[in-house]
Amino acid sequence: MKATEKPRVKICCIASIAEAWLAIEHGASAVGLVSAMPSGPGPIPEELIAEIAATIPPGVSSFVLTCQQDAAAIIDQQKRLRVNTIQICDRLPAGSYECLREALPGISLVQVIHVTGPEAVDEAIAIAPQVDAILLDSGNQSLAIKELGGTGRTHDWRLSRTIRESIDMPLFLAGGLKPENVATAIREVRPFGIDVCSGLRTEGKLDPQKLAALFNAVSSA
Repeated sequence: MKATEKPRVKICCIASIAEAWLAIEHGASAVGLVSAMPSGPGPIPEELIAEIAATIPPGVSSFVLTCQQDAAAIIDQQKRLRVNTIQICDRLPAGSYECLREALPGISLVQVIHVTGPEAVDEAIAIAPQVDAILLDSGNQSLAIKELGGTGRTHDWRLSRTIRESIDMPLFLAGGLKPENVATAIREVRPFGIDVCSGLRTEGKLDPQKLAALFNAVSSA
């Protein structure tokens, strides 16, 4: 996909209705709601995810982050939570995307690719035709306890740019982004969107000053 001059901003690990609206009021195009994960920060109960998702206004995307690898389980989860976007944080078996498309018309599918090395480029190219967007993160699916996001680590943005230039669809960049480095990341990768979680929190709470600083940095980039 061609370079994006001013990327959309997704604020992830939202933990309450108040946090969702704080992000939206600062200019977020999307909010991320983390369901159960094998590790990492941000998971909240599904009842709370559904409650928050019901308050998100038109024009703002509601993402549920799922570690499920069974299409039927993902379909059931979306029908419970009523989000408009599914962020698939792990690899799915062959045929899963067709099942999701058939069962969930109008629901966007975003596949996470964890950039651990050059093999991520081929993985992204192979998956891209089956989803609506790719999101690059810094987890590791090969560990005994999988890391599927929220690591606070950056990865090799040169690989991220190569992936962005190799696929014909929106690309979100995540992984260790914060107000201090987001402008550099945007200049190096030129993603469609950025995705930020731990870099905007102070003592576990979404920090209005860090949010403001992030949006200022995005504008300056």
